Amino acid sequence: MTREDRRTVLDIIQATEMFTPDEITVAAELIDLYLDQPQQRDYRLVVAENEAGRVVGYLSYGPTPLTEGTYDLYWMAVASGEQGRGHGRELVNWLEEEVRVAGGRMILIETSSQPKYEKTRRFYTGLNYKEVSRIPDFYRRGDDRITYVKYLN
Repeated sequence: MTREDRRTVLDIIQATEMFTPDEITVAAELIDLYLDQPQQRDYRLVVAENEAGRVVGYLSYGPTPLTEGTYDLYWMAVASGEQGRGHGRELVNWLEEEVRVAGGRMILIETSSQPKYEKTRRFYTGLNYKEVSRIPDFYRRGDDRITYVKYLN
């Protein structure tokens, strides 16, 4: 991800209507941290482009603090009009290969139990991520935190 991608990525995040205003603020803060402090190693961001070279998605990830070989997929979004065309799969496949090369053992993904995230949860299980925990009412009453994991060979 480059500085030139910032506005496009934020537009994608907002247009998906999946994130709350507070979540959008945090996503913007992480983007700025990544762009303004290239020496930091906690958050890494990548973008996906379509055939025309236009940014259509992004993914934020990083090593899980105080672990050996565990990585978190923090944020991911694909432009609404580009969903279902393989960009999300491309981003996750890229991440898995990067983690393998870095000697990583597993990738964790946390998401919400809200009905609007059903498609997201199916996407992750379709990529062989397994639900390993659920904390009821984590985000708010009736909104559980679900954690998925994929162990890498």
